[in-house]
Amino acid sequence: MSEYSYQYLTALENELVFPSFSRADAAALGAMLDEEGRMCGCPIAIEITINGLVVFRYFQDGCPPDSTNWLARKRRVIDEQGMGSLRFGMMLEENGETLEDHKIDSMTYAPGGGGMPIILGGTGIIGSVCVSGCPNHLMDQTIVSKGMRRLLAVKTQQ
Repeated sequence: MSEYSYQYLTALENELVFPSFSRADAAALGAMLDEEGRMCGCPIAIEITINGLVVFRYFQDGCPPDSTNWLARKRRVIDEQGMGSLRFGMMLEENGETLEDHKIDSMTYAPGGGGMPIILGGTGIIGSVCVSGCPNHLMDQTIVSKGMRRLLAVKTQQ
């Protein structure tokens, strides 16, 4: 798990800053995440929000029935902690803390991989990208990271 340290995830979030992000971008990113999930062989659920509005949501065939809850739990971490769900989890782990130490309900929040903030340059966090369904939450994180990097590369070439 050394790749996913708090420092690495902080740097990743600082790298994935978009010059703009529209609903059309959300649809393009959703298609990229769908493709990444298929390449991993994991049936995943995908949710993208902008300013609190779900603008993209897709459930691949075979994705677990509890995926809706996992997406919401990851999104809540981003919305309330202002960082990716795995970054928050790594912060807790590296500080020897638990959700309970922060008076956070573990049934409502998921501090694991698969949730990243959408950060707009000059503005800050405007939404979230969440993936759930892989047997290992670090695979969810890898899918989100790859998809966001792909979209950012396309947007910076425009």
